[in-house]
Amino acid sequence: MSAAGATSNTATLNRFHSAVNSGDPEIISKAIDEFVAPDMLFDAPVPTGATGAEALKRVWEVLLRAFPDIHVAVEETITEGDKVVSRNTVTGTHRGEYQGLPPTGKTVTYNEIFIFRFADGRIAEIRGVVDVLAQLRQLGALPS
Repeated sequence: MSAAGATSNTATLNRFHSAVNSGDPEIISKAIDEFVAPDMLFDAPVPTGATGAEALKRVWEVLLRAFPDIHVAVEETITEGDKVVSRNTVTGTHRGEYQGLPPTGKTVTYNEIFIFRFADGRIAEIRGVVDVLAQLRQLGALPS
């Protein structure tokens, strides 16, 4: 992949992160339609019962319901070939049901790392690790 292609992939991911930080479900859904391949492979700790881009839409529906002020701060990106790695810090206030937990009003901060593989200018695969343990501890679901 050319340097221009790698730069374009990073720019696409930055635009995607801007959309998710809007907090607007419609903007996020449209961004997924634009930036994500419909048959995207999604390998992350997010049970959804869906596949591809639809799975990603469901994840964001759940997150926005639970954390309406969710914000993904990109701390670092590494681009190589057709892949972009993004290390993020996520914050949000627990204002809706999440993983069976009623709203606590607590603010959570947790880390995640995702590897995005691009094909034809769109996200074709996402592999990620989310610090769900820290998230659930901060919500009081698990002991510290």
